[in-house]
Amino acid sequence: MQEVRCGLIGAGISMSLSPSLHQAEGRHHNLAVTYSLIDVDTIAAEVSLADLLISAQNEGYVGLNITHPYKQAILAELDELSPHARAIGAVNTVVFHDGRRIGHNTDAYGFAEAFRRDLPGECRERVVQLGAGGAGAACAHAQLADGVGHLTIIEPDERRRADLAAALAASFGQDRITHAPPDGLADAVATADGIVNASPVGMRAHPGLPLPADLLRAGLWVFDVIYMPLPTALVTAARERGLRATGGAGMCVFQAAGAFELFTGRQPDTERMLAHLRQLLDLPTSSQNS
Repeated sequence: MQEVRCGLIGAGISMSLSPSLHQAEGRHHNLAVTYSLIDVDTIAAEVSLADLLISAQNEGYVGLNITHPYKQAILAELDELSPHARAIGAVNTVVFHDGRRIGHNTDAYGFAEAFRRDLPGECRERVVQLGAGGAGAACAHAQLADGVGHLTIIEPDERRRADLAAALAASFGQDRITHAPPDGLADAVATADGIVNASPVGMRAHPGLPLPADLLRAGLWVFDVIYMPLPTALVTAARERGLRATGGAGMCVFQAAGAFELFTGRQPDTERMLAHLRQLLDLPTSSQNS
């Protein structure tokens, strides 16, 4: 059985389900996949991101997934970017090849596929997205590429939101992008069809709602990219108000499937991976709006 070693670098990732997803799918392809969690919250502060990459390469890893808060910081440590990763400006998958580090982004694909599966038919003429970090960049790119008419980015960091808006405008047109600080959220939501939470608010390490619950008016849909906890406080609040809402379980699987193919060269079975995730999360097998 061929051995494949890979892993995930991020903060607060001890509960990640990525190891189980990759290792289980590997067995179906006669691959002995070892997927390690490299949680920087448990590593000495003097160990840098560059050190972690060097260590992984020296230990024979084929690649690494990258998550919060390194999806943009990782760019400075790479030798090459895929065209998709370059356009998005964020990386969630690094492949080691002939001594080089090649950055890819499977988050955008993961978001787009999960939206089609979990919220089919929803109007997306005007969407409000919370967050302009690495996950936010991928989600915003995916939405505009997939037909969202106008996207408003809400982000407290002025430079981050302005930089993302400028990059998106260059690819998709200035008239399809707006950015605003959090005090512009209520006005943006008032005319929106849906809300995407791509901020870290709602994660176990950042509990709570990313927006006031009273903004969740009738007619909105909600997509929260966070999948642990499931459901998030945002998804729960939206459903209590009768809104269609989904968490990030589907996005988790589809981005993992894209990374699995990059790591192994094998085409994963996404339905099988979705079924496995539902089992891990103790969800009904027929569940779609996770």
